[in-house]
Amino acid sequence: MAKERKSLGRGLSSIIAGGGKAVVKPQVKAQASPPEKHAATAPAPQFSAQNLYSEILIDKIVPSPFQARREFLPEEVNELAESIASEGLMQPVVVRKLRPIIGGGYQLVAGERRWRACRQLGLKRIMANVQTASDASSAVKGLIENLQRSDLNPMEEALGFANLMANFKLTQDMLSRRIGKSRSAIANSLRLLTLPKEVQNLVSAGRLSVGNAKVLLGLEDKAQQAALARRIVETDMNVRATEIAVAKIKSAKTSSPDARVGAFTRQSAVLHDLENKIREKLNANVEIKHSPKKGKIIIDYMGNDDLARILDIIGIKA
Repeated sequence: MAKERKSLGRGLSSIIAGGGKAVVKPQVKAQASPPEKHAATAPAPQFSAQNLYSEILIDKIVPSPFQARREFLPEEVNELAESIASEGLMQPVVVRKLRPIIGGGYQLVAGERRWRACRQLGLKRIMANVQTASDASSAVKGLIENLQRSDLNPMEEALGFANLMANFKLTQDMLSRRIGKSRSAIANSLRLLTLPKEVQNLVSAGRLSVGNAKVLLGLEDKAQQAALARRIVETDMNVRATEIAVAKIKSAKTSSPDARVGAFTRQSAVLHDLENKIREKLNANVEIKHSPKKGKIIIDYMGNDDLARILDIIGIKA
């Protein structure tokens, strides 16, 4: 029988910075069969337990289809690879064992950038935390790790929420409990997905702030949203200036042609202040239409969950 390997040996063990638990192969009772046959039938190590660390072949690992992160910048992977080569892999990747029926091997749950960096270094094996997880659990764990590390841009975060809800039939409330974020934060993140693709790309690239993007949601016309987004980037407008610009566009739309010039300056500052206060209270776009005899308050919401959230803030049980 081949001798059991008692250490990691050269390779990954030479750059791992301590902490990995050795995986002990199960003991096999002696059989009457010849040594060759006995070695061929010896059971393989089992990895079904939670939090079991093992050194596994990198080529046996595949990325997760539920990965929320869309971009892995080459310079970031290069920097991590240099760090691993110098100081070792400080934290193992997290994987789950795939069923033989779908090809066996392992699927990443968390740590794709670490996996890419180790592959770039030409390593054959990597230390991994092997877990048992369902598709839903794997997707949630991967998203949580990215959120905790602040690895996602706002649009990746919104897409991650949307994909979890769509793939696993989760409501905003259910998702809130799973990932530890408030339902209002999830609802506001999802609203960004209604913006034109051009605007979403500006947010992803960090050229347009989330605050400005949320104000743009107050415009119904997608072309106006995109045009104002470009103007915000070009002139470096802050959120307050964007609010004023949106109010001007909406005012011009509702005014008669002869009254459009200077319409915004004649609007009541008190009404705008009230709109802002209600908007901040409800975390939703609000418009007040007022005249001396009558008026109305318009509150925008995105679907049933967002409506339930607003009613809950107002104190009305749906």
